[in-house]
Amino acid sequence: MDKKLTLSLNEKIIETAKHYAKSNNTSLSKLIESYLGTLTNKEKKENEITPLVKNLSGVISMDDDIDVKDEYTQYLMEKY
Repeated sequence: MDKKLTLSLNEKIIETAKHYAKSNNTSLSKLIESYLGTLTNKEKKENEITPLVKNLSGVISMDDDIDVKDEYTQYLMEKY
């Protein structure tokens, strides 16, 4: 069941979104509905492990005493 919603947004964003929706043959309402649906589904799936990740699990072994943050910091220092 559809329900009406009133939003207050920046005028330039509204105009840009209308243009985007029109160029993609959809309505602004459907565009926002799709975005909100994707956003809320993403939160639910965040903890879901994909088959690819399951297959890759255990491929790389690291010592238990490695500090990942220190290693990344060292990598960035060498890079820049």
